[in-house]
Amino acid sequence: MSVYDAIRMRRDVRAEFTGERISEPQLTRILQAGHNAPSVGNTQPWDFVVVQNPDTLETFADHVADCRRNFADSLPPERRETFDPIKIEGICESGTGIVVTYDPSRGGANILGRHTVDDTGVFSAVLAIQNIWLAAVAEGIGVGWVSFYDEEFLTDLVGVPAPVRPIAWLCVGPVSQFQQTPDLVRFGWRDGRPLDDAVHRETF
Repeated sequence: MSVYDAIRMRRDVRAEFTGERISEPQLTRILQAGHNAPSVGNTQPWDFVVVQNPDTLETFADHVADCRRNFADSLPPERRETFDPIKIEGICESGTGIVVTYDPSRGGANILGRHTVDDTGVFSAVLAIQNIWLAAVAEGIGVGWVSFYDEEFLTDLVGVPAPVRPIAWLCVGPVSQFQQTPDLVRFGWRDGRPLDDAVHRETF
């Protein structure tokens, strides 16, 4: 599969997990792809916490369900109607969570490339997430990024030490299919933008 095919096929998977667990060789290859991501000052400020304990998965899923309800309750009626059918996670169904963390202290006080733009550190960890996602697609493995959670709850759940912070919970597992159209488009939450709307020349 070419990288262009992987980019085109990539989806935020929620409902298509088969219930099987990813194999260890596949998981290792996908994590290695994440670890091969570029990083500011070659700090590699990420760590990957692999979570497969069913009790932990269920605990996190219950927490996410509470956060989802709170968001749904905050919506105006017409948006609530659109949101209600949308599944926002596959925590238990995927069988594997990868918590990607960011350590701002990795590399010491003088990090080449972070002197004027501190966010390049967390950007590096996000690049690792993208590598994981595209490698997973090439393996026929689905990934879903869960963002309905309280950061302090997740920090405590997987024992992340300060000043490290979790920046993503990724549901990872075999899937029955990759949807041709992203869920948020299919369910009418938001359409994508055409490239021409996003490209500017010389100035914004």
